[in-house]
Amino acid sequence: MRVAIGADHRGYALKEFLKRYLRDKNVDVVDYGTDSESSADYPDFARPVAESVAHGDADAGITVCWTGNGMNIAANKVHGVRAALLMNAEMAELSRAHNNANVASLAAKYITENEARDIIDRFLETKFEGGRHATRLNKIEAIESVKPAH
Repeated sequence: MRVAIGADHRGYALKEFLKRYLRDKNVDVVDYGTDSESSADYPDFARPVAESVAHGDADAGITVCWTGNGMNIAANKVHGVRAALLMNAEMAELSRAHNNANVASLAAKYITENEARDIIDRFLETKFEGGRHATRLNKIEAIESVKPAH
C-alpha cells in the first residue's frame, strides 16, 4: 500500500508521527511536506496529496492541519478526491465504508497521536461497501460534473 501524506506547520508534528508509524508497518509513505514547523500554507500540501490519490499514484492520502478543515476543503477541490474530516476511528470506518473516502483529513489540535493512529488504522483497513452507497456517490459525481452558471 502507498499512502500520500502532507501537513502544514501546525500539523507537522502529527504528520511526522504518522509517517514513522506507517513506515514501521511497512506502508510505503510519500511525504509531500511541509518539512518543519515554520509557517506554511495548507493548500500547498493538500493539493499534491490529493492529486497523488486522484491520479492513482497513492492508494490513500492523509492531510493534517490545526483543525483539519483547511486541508479537507483544499483536498476536496481535486476531482476524484473524497476527503473526510475525521475525529475518531468510527468516523474513519464509516467514511470509507459509506462514502468511499480516499483522503483522511486530521485535526492536530483536537486528536492525540494515539487517536490519530487508531483513525488511520481503521481508515486504511476499511473497504467501501458499495450498494446503496455507490448510488449516492454517483449523485455526488453528477453534481461535480455540472458547471456553474455565470
